[in-house]
Amino acid sequence: MAILSFGIAIVLSTAPAHAQSDEDYINPDRPGIADGSTTVGQGRFQIETAIQTEFRHDGDEHDRTMFFPTLLRYGFADKLEVRVEGNTYSWMRQKDSSGTSHSDGFAPTSIGLKYNFVDAPEGSKQVSVGAIARVFPPSGSGDFRNSRTTGDFRLAADWEFADNWSLNPNIGVGVFQDDTNRTYTAGLFAATLNFNPSKTVNFFADTGIQTPEEKGGKTSVIIDGGMAYIIGHDIQLDLSVGTGISGSTPPHPFLAAGFSKRF
Repeated sequence: MAILSFGIAIVLSTAPAHAQSDEDYINPDRPGIADGSTTVGQGRFQIETAIQTEFRHDGDEHDRTMFFPTLLRYGFADKLEVRVEGNTYSWMRQKDSSGTSHSDGFAPTSIGLKYNFVDAPEGSKQVSVGAIARVFPPSGSGDFRNSRTTGDFRLAADWEFADNWSLNPNIGVGVFQDDTNRTYTAGLFAATLNFNPSKTVNFFADTGIQTPEEKGGKTSVIIDGGMAYIIGHDIQLDLSVGTGISGSTPPHPFLAAGFSKRF
């Protein structure tokens, strides 16, 4: 959380003003599971955050977790940005036959880069491609702390294959830590289907797959959908709902309401 706060303070104090084009709209990576291939642009700062609630159950045990997923993006060049990301502060309530318990703490924070190495002209049917890398050093607190260095690498693409329709796939690999503090390697895939009836309205449906979901575990599959609405050019509001359909680690269900702002 301290890293996120420091990043906000530094970038807001140094970000230059930008001329605004009528066609220049904010393009956040949220709310879909898949991230986009494009960057925020040189000298731009963007914050993407939300309040998210997840529910899980296993027999008599029921868990509810609430957190604030937050992504900070700053463009060092037109095609390169630095990213600081995490779930910030989290609260969990666990209820089973023996009673109810509560825990809270800071979630791990990552630092990463996105590079857009294949750009597509606005309105074209060409595919835009980027690469995203993240590293999570040991961080966080309490039950949410990550005691080992983890991270992931993904390729992300954007394809406007028809008027008002686009597809946004991701594929990659990650090293994660499970509940027993063991690290494991997993394959990652996500895809978001977008319908944009206008420049400011987006409806989406997507899926995220991780295999395995934990060391020696099965494959997890999440699906979700929702909408986003752009106010002016630099603010986006979004709503989404989803659930896991395979595996033991995904939530059943989750709800999120998000806010993104470009400076």
